[in-house]
Amino acid sequence: MPKKMPQYVEGFNPFGDLIGLAFTKAEEGCSQCVLEVDAKLLNPFRILHGGATYTMADTGMGAALLSCIDADQQCSTIEIKIVYFKAVASGTLACDTKVIHKSKRIATLESEIKHEGRLVAKALGTWSIYQEKRD
Repeated sequence: MPKKMPQYVEGFNPFGDLIGLAFTKAEEGCSQCVLEVDAKLLNPFRILHGGATYTMADTGMGAALLSCIDADQQCSTIEIKIVYFKAVASGTLACDTKVIHKSKRIATLESEIKHEGRLVAKALGTWSIYQEKRD
């Protein structure tokens, strides 16, 4: 049975809470998260820091993969490549993620980050799937 990622439980994702990341979907190998651009997330040039966009992709990938692994399994990022197409300075971003391939130990995922319906970044990630360690 797959794991369930709560759409919002304070403290479940402390870094996501810190930047204001919220999930609207996390099921069946897909996820969607949103982020309101805030002044604290801007870089010195007053545009959204690339790390905030990357965080959306990384966290979205984790949520999508959690929805299709067994309850006794965990997952973690091996690598993510992201391409930024357009700078964003305000508004809301939405990140849609899907698992595009999953084997027993490795998964590949894709995230698209959009601002007002326009593609601003795309990421491709490789993730490890492994058995949860028990004490």
